[in-house]
Amino acid sequence: MRIALDGRTAVVTGSSQGIGLAIATGLAAAGARVVLTGRSGERLEAAAGVLRSGEPDADVLTVACDLASERGAAELLDAVPATDVLVNNLGIFGSRPPLEITDEEWRTYFDTNVLSAVRLIRHYLPGMTGRGWGRVQNIASDSAIVIPAEMIHYGVSKTALLAVSRGFAKEAAGTGVTVNSVIAGPTHTGGVEDFVHELVGGDLPWDEAQREFMRLYRPQSLLRRLIEPEEIANLVVYLSSPQASATTGAAVRVDGGYVDSIVP
Repeated sequence: MRIALDGRTAVVTGSSQGIGLAIATGLAAAGARVVLTGRSGERLEAAAGVLRSGEPDADVLTVACDLASERGAAELLDAVPATDVLVNNLGIFGSRPPLEITDEEWRTYFDTNVLSAVRLIRHYLPGMTGRGWGRVQNIASDSAIVIPAEMIHYGVSKTALLAVSRGFAKEAAGTGVTVNSVIAGPTHTGGVEDFVHELVGGDLPWDEAQREFMRLYRPQSLLRRLIEPEEIANLVVYLSSPQASATTGAAVRVDGGYVDSIVP
């Protein structure tokens, strides 16, 4: 399958590292002009350098802004008024005993993981439907379905993204624009390495720590390992392509084969 996104613009939020940067790199490899976003201009420029090292001909724009706020969203929209592909990857996670999660933490997770996506969809979707083509993808998580006891605030925010995707897909019905969510399982990033060691102990070698984390905290996984960011990027690039024109309103999974979860 040859995926060509030449002439398309793709905005990827939370793309200075990890999954977001892998997605942006995959989209650039397919020919798209990519927009990297994050709060630190310095980190974004470093990310753009990493992307160009793999894709020397890539057309890359960086926009430093805090998309968890209305002001940050306005800054992005001023810089990039229209896009063909929107990937809402921005998200935060962390462990917390359920009874200790404060109202402020709940609001922070909702603003960052949910409302940041809603704002951008609300702005970009009318242009996509008017042009008769567009792709919106919200990066969700297996935690949306199998809510983890150690971070239910994160799980609830990702469950909300499934509803956001389905609802906006109905708004875009019949227009040539698709809206989907990607359910990503535990993924190998620097932040997740820290999270794993926090839960299973920092003295274990990484391979052993990874296996212990999957055994204790994600026993439903059939992969029995963390997913690599590029594996998620492969699915996102496909869903961004013309070949995925009949997939919309879906929760598409790259979650390690969870065996006890059902997507409504």
